[in-house]
Amino acid sequence: MESVTQLDLAPISIDYDTTLWTEISTADGILLDLRYATSDNFTLSQIYPCGRCFLRPAVAKRLLLLNEKIKTEKNYQFKLYDCYRPRPAQQRLWDKHPNPTHVMHPSKGSMHNRGAAVDLTLVVIDSGQELDMGTEFDYFGREARQDYTGHNDFVLTNRTYLRRLMEEAGFKSIKSEWWHYSLSGQHSALSSWEWPCPDL
Repeated sequence: MESVTQLDLAPISIDYDTTLWTEISTADGILLDLRYATSDNFTLSQIYPCGRCFLRPAVAKRLLLLNEKIKTEKNYQFKLYDCYRPRPAQQRLWDKHPNPTHVMHPSKGSMHNRGAAVDLTLVVIDSGQELDMGTEFDYFGREARQDYTGHNDFVLTNRTYLRRLMEEAGFKSIKSEWWHYSLSGQHSALSSWEWPCPDL
């Protein structure tokens, strides 16, 4: 029987430019629920051909450090709903829902199109339970706003913790969505790069 050292072990294949992008995966201790790679989103349509999470390297590095912090301090981990969004995907999203209140026009683009934004929540590691944030991801009512105070104390505490955690690390929030955070100062251009789908 051949020993492990004698086996031909295939090297890990990297199918993207690591100077421009970092891929976040479950191997990083972060959960992925990439809704736009499925029809389980507000458009009821699949926007991405497959679910992969890419961010600019500086953004990914900071997010991974925060994930380690919350794991140690709270036994939490991040769950990501969306990461980098290619401009062609932004166009598909706009075509399905051409409402500038909810979706940035493709000509202007968003921080997602720059690889500098994430949509996320917090999950208790032991139970796998998401923290109650008062609404689902991509809920467009006023209850999703950062300044909405009608939720119970538990929800408000969870939101405050997430917001403080992200903002102290340099991420910015927006008023209309409790789940959206972006890292400014990256000077990343809008990108149309679309990741490959190995299984397609």
